[in-house]
Amino acid sequence: MDWSRFRFHSVWDLPGPPDAVFAVLERAADYPRWWPGMREVVPLDGDRAAARVRAVLPYEIRIVARPLRRDPGAGVLLLGMDGDLAGWARWTVTGHGAGTRAVFDQEVEVMRPLLRRLAPFARPAFSANHALLMRSGRRALTARLRAAGR
Repeated sequence: MDWSRFRFHSVWDLPGPPDAVFAVLERAADYPRWWPGMREVVPLDGDRAAARVRAVLPYEIRIVARPLRRDPGAGVLLLGMDGDLAGWARWTVTGHGAGTRAVFDQEVEVMRPLLRRLAPFARPAFSANHALLMRSGRRALTARLRAAGR
């Protein structure tokens, strides 16, 4: 097993129609306004953006993300990532009951040397940290959509 590789999967059931949820998720530069763990997203050249992310553990993840696929009709946002993590992340947004289901999948390799050395021992903590980051995002997006009346 390569201890520095991670695969994450989160499912968010949200109020509002899929197009409204997709519209919020595709605006990554706005994430720091509503998602507590997304500390900063700075547009770079072209479609790339630099992001700083931190949940509860005392470290920040710095990545540069670039769009690989943006398909509102299919509800798919796919990003490639480099930096402290290398790999990809994908949102898939679909209707679900009276609201929306947003599925987040991510496959990454830890590239930052210190975190890479810690990965075999800290793997459960890294996974729990990611789960807390995603939970805070789901709660915040739910509140944002409800406040917007969606």
